[in-house]
Amino acid sequence: MTGVPASAAGGSPGAHGAPGSAATSGPQRDSHNGPQDGSQSEEKPPRGGKIAAAAVNQASLWNVANLLTMLRLVLVPGFVALMLADGGYDPAWRSLAWAAFAIAMITDLFDGHLARTYDLVTDFGKIADPIADKAIMGAALICLSGLGDLPWWVTIVILARELGITLMRFVVIRYGVIPASRGGKLKTLTQGVAVGMYVLALTGWLATLRFWVMAAAVVLTVVTGLDYVRQAIVLRRRGLAERAAVSEETEA
Repeated sequence: MTGVPASAAGGSPGAHGAPGSAATSGPQRDSHNGPQDGSQSEEKPPRGGKIAAAAVNQASLWNVANLLTMLRLVLVPGFVALMLADGGYDPAWRSLAWAAFAIAMITDLFDGHLARTYDLVTDFGKIADPIADKAIMGAALICLSGLGDLPWWVTIVILARELGITLMRFVVIRYGVIPASRGGKLKTLTQGVAVGMYVLALTGWLATLRFWVMAAAVVLTVVTGLDYVRQAIVLRRRGLAERAAVSEETEA
């Protein structure tokens, strides 16, 4: 959405009537005598072309996908402040905290899709998006455990899995990329629903229901984590085998 072709910014010679082009915006050329009106040839791009192109590339950082990621990062301290306001047990403040958490989770669903669909992927987005995801979820879990609403072992299991799998992806990236599985996406959704239910001051059967939703989230967290470890091992072995085969062919 924010990417502009270099030719539109004046960075491509082909957009300025280069020789041999089928159509030019300037006067017609004679093959021997140059432009018929004696004007200077437009072989070189405008003096400010490179500067304009660089400005467009830099502006691409402020695309809608990155703005959603930035919003999610900004929501983290706001969520914590709302969550802990008035001792952390006021239903009104907890409802506002839930709204901030819900907005963060919804933006998480859209920013990656927008970046891939409209070619808005940037280095900033690759780094900031997973950080924002882990930050909002980690902040919610730590706040809930700190207030005594959620056992600490649940928070430790979920955060250890999330951070461990993220580090593992970076380690094996030299051999290939581990794609997000359906189980992983279901895990993320279940975690979001469970944590959101704990953020709200629920009572009665809803409080019982949130316990079972969180139990399902923990199970999915562990199972999908083990599956990602299996995929990483297979990917690494395959990569090492391919490298060994290439090395043998080179030696032969």
